[in-house]
Amino acid sequence: MEDIKIAERIHEAALSLLADPGIQIEHDPIRELMCSHGAKTGKRGGSVCIPAGMIADTLERCPRTVELTDRNGTPIRLAATSDSSIWSTPGINWNHRGEHRPFTTHDMADYARLLDRLETVDVVFGMALEDVPPPFRDIVGLRTIATNSSKHIRALCFSPEGATAMTRMRDVIGNHPWFSIGFTSHGPLRWTHLALEIFARTAGHGIPATINGEPMAGISGPVSIAGAAAVGNAEILAGLVINQLLEPGRPCIYNLGLAHAMDMRTAIALTGAPENALFAKLSALMGRFYDLPSCSWVSTEAMTVDAQAAMEKMFGFTTHLQEGVSAIWGVGQLESQMTVSPAMAVIDDEMIRYARHYQQGVPADDEALALEVTREVGIAGSFLDHNHTLAHFRQTLFDPHILWRRTREQWAAGGSKDLAERAETEADKLMADEPRQPLSSDQGRELQAITDGVLNQET
Repeated sequence: MEDIKIAERIHEAALSLLADPGIQIEHDPIRELMCSHGAKTGKRGGSVCIPAGMIADTLERCPRTVELTDRNGTPIRLAATSDSSIWSTPGINWNHRGEHRPFTTHDMADYARLLDRLETVDVVFGMALEDVPPPFRDIVGLRTIATNSSKHIRALCFSPEGATAMTRMRDVIGNHPWFSIGFTSHGPLRWTHLALEIFARTAGHGIPATINGEPMAGISGPVSIAGAAAVGNAEILAGLVINQLLEPGRPCIYNLGLAHAMDMRTAIALTGAPENALFAKLSALMGRFYDLPSCSWVSTEAMTVDAQAAMEKMFGFTTHLQEGVSAIWGVGQLESQMTVSPAMAVIDDEMIRYARHYQQGVPADDEALALEVTREVGIAGSFLDHNHTLAHFRQTLFDPHILWRRTREQWAAGGSKDLAERAETEADKLMADEPRQPLSSDQGRELQAITDGVLNQET
């Protein structure tokens, strides 16, 4: 079936689900707001049914382009057909040089400096911080990343109070979207009070929001890919309705790519399987159908930086880029989204550069065909010292950072290190550097004061 027909069928299926049985909205004021604008009370307590016209009106209000900026205000513009933006990833564990343990604030600082130096990474994601009480991990994480990286920050949201504090932090840096937020529907067909309260508290400030549908095929959605996608699409459309009612024109990113399947043998949620690439394809497809920027993730079930991680993630980055996903999470991910590894991040950066080089394709204009050059070199000649080679080899040939391209003798002389070992060394070097663009002293003090204020109120 052609893509447009698939998109139309998933859209119609989602509209049908939103009409019957509707969607659970575990937030009384937001449920009332929805009903005051055309939604109907559902049969199940706390649910609402959303008519198709309300969805259409919402999609008209959504901006077609979402602008993210770095700390200095330099924009990254995401749209349904924009070039892919590369993001790191959330997680809870740290895997580095054979040690696997919970992630800490110190790790966040190191990791932010590493990601700041990886050329493919556009956005640095927050993490769960083991040494910080859960309600404050969002604001401590945001401050820590901003201190160590100037790139756009996708903050994790842990509490309504943290969401309020982050809106105050925004103006410390500047009146531009240097960080964004997001939340996931916990389905099937359900938005929790926490998610909705965070959307409400961050509304009205121009903070971009990623709206995540995360059905697990066979558990919180039908086992069929299209059936699970219909459930996730319904959840996302409801999330878009909510955010546009709270803040008309709020920049929103459509994220069906968090959908996954469960391995029926092991009961593990799959993130690096072929099915995940299919959900990414559908996320990009539906984003284009709605003319909204799309999102998805690249991950692996591998426990460490090994051949499985390389296989699953290379496939993931290649397919995501080919399908045109607007925002691709995943740099550094291991262990089904649970863990990040600085070595994996370095290798992911190389894989993304590799895949993007392949995507350039094969030019076949006169300059590329180089007929006159070949005539000049002649039969049995050499192109090595021709000006055409000098002019074109850099953009034609992929130049790796850490892949091995020397002799066995040189490899042995250097300790016979494999790719993972070389990546660990490179990661250590990048993390050891000072922040490239530190905050001003005033900005650092203000962010610290907001953080301390929230912490002191709770203690």
